[in-house]
Amino acid sequence: MTPQEAEHTLSSADLICSAEEVRNAVSRLADELNGAMRGRHPLVVSVMGGAVVFTGQLLPQLTFPLDFDYVHATRYGDATAGGQLKWVVEPRTAVAGRTVLLLDDILDEGITLAAIRQHLLDAGASECITAVFADKDIGRAKPLYADYVGLTLPNRYVFGFGMDVGGAWRNLAAIYAVKE
Repeated sequence: MTPQEAEHTLSSADLICSAEEVRNAVSRLADELNGAMRGRHPLVVSVMGGAVVFTGQLLPQLTFPLDFDYVHATRYGDATAGGQLKWVVEPRTAVAGRTVLLLDDILDEGITLAAIRQHLLDAGASECITAVFADKDIGRAKPLYADYVGLTLPNRYVFGFGMDVGGAWRNLAAIYAVKE
């Protein structure tokens, strides 16, 4: 996507959630996780690259001890439709016997997050708790539902706060949807 195309995409997009709504959702999610994880020491695993912004905003608000790692598995790349799951980076930290808190930006169809969760359980994680910044209401069943959700979004192509459109606009503080 050229800079001009990216600017046009943003200028014609619909604002779905303001930056304040995004901040409030992350804070609420942090409060929920702080309650659920009190007295525990989980391995927090972030799904790159989309969850980088969400993770960066969430981690400083967590009040329990944690270890951190990341995975990079994608069905999208820079495309707007999902394809075959591709593992780019697997966790470097041993997950066997650990409680894993898996963070992702958006639960769309749920295929990627379900596969990552299963991979961690197959590697010996004692449990894998999922938290997503956003759950997209796609109007049909998903193979996985997140344990913790920040926001529910409409079934549109959304971007901002870590989610991209054509590789651009992960850096936005608000959430937008591509004009239909």
